[in-house]
Amino acid sequence: MKIALAADHAGFELKRAVIERLEAAGHQVLDLGTDSDQSVDYPEYAVRAARLVAAGEADRGVLFCGTGLGMCITANKVAGIRAVGPCDVYQAEMSRRHNDANVLCLGQRVLAEDTVFDILDVWLETPFDGGRHQRRLGAIAELEENWQTAE
Repeated sequence: MKIALAADHAGFELKRAVIERLEAAGHQVLDLGTDSDQSVDYPEYAVRAARLVAAGEADRGVLFCGTGLGMCITANKVAGIRAVGPCDVYQAEMSRRHNDANVLCLGQRVLAEDTVFDILDVWLETPFDGGRHQRRLGAIAELEENWQTAE
């Protein structure tokens, strides 16, 4: 799987650990920065990865910041992105099964590394169930297309 990763300064160390894990598992990693723990603005990095996923140039994206929240908010502004910030394995699984989440957002300051790895593994391995859930994703896509007139 080709996975786009990006982090701000508050998620830099966690991104490095996840890259190592993903590469060891045989995934192709696209590291979109940042490259240090020097302060940067997370929207710039979230958008880089989200746009690659939305364009089909990456299969999925994983974003890191202090809480995962800023990255998640930003990524969800890109049409076609369904970014989530699960706190546990169950949420990670359901985000894939029911929502076909394509971007995972994780917080270096709020999640233990072993929890991150558990969430990541389940999120990458869980398929989308389709069926009635596909209809719901269609409704979301329609909102994205018609956001100015959505009621």
